[in-house]
Amino acid sequence: MTRRAISLVPRARPEPNIALINIVFLMLVFFLIAGSLAPRPDPEVTLVSLSDIATAPPSDALVLLADGTLRLDGQAVSLPDAVAQLADDAQVRLLPDRAAPAAQLVQTAQALRMGGVGKLVLVTQEGVK
Repeated sequence: MTRRAISLVPRARPEPNIALINIVFLMLVFFLIAGSLAPRPDPEVTLVSLSDIATAPPSDALVLLADGTLRLDGQAVSLPDAVAQLADDAQVRLLPDRAAPAAQLVQTAQALRMGGVGKLVLVTQEGVK
């Protein structure tokens, strides 16, 4: 009887990325299932469309036009008069035109804050594509 030496063949180590791929795949399946479990609205309901509604700036906002003039309640007003009328308000909304001078906007905001306005909110447009 002859003895043969068994040589140990090194096994290839499994890829560590396989476990990561499995976890990501399981998460994908979970979120697909969880997202489809949300109740769907009644198919007989037609939702309201707001595309035909005309919007207007708030009537109580101080509007800064492109030429630097101010309007309050639809009437032209000077900066000192606007500050005097809005000084006791807890919150003032300032609606600047996109083309309004930045220096005029800063000057108006500073005058309102110095005049005693508690909170100044700049009304802007949400990003449009």
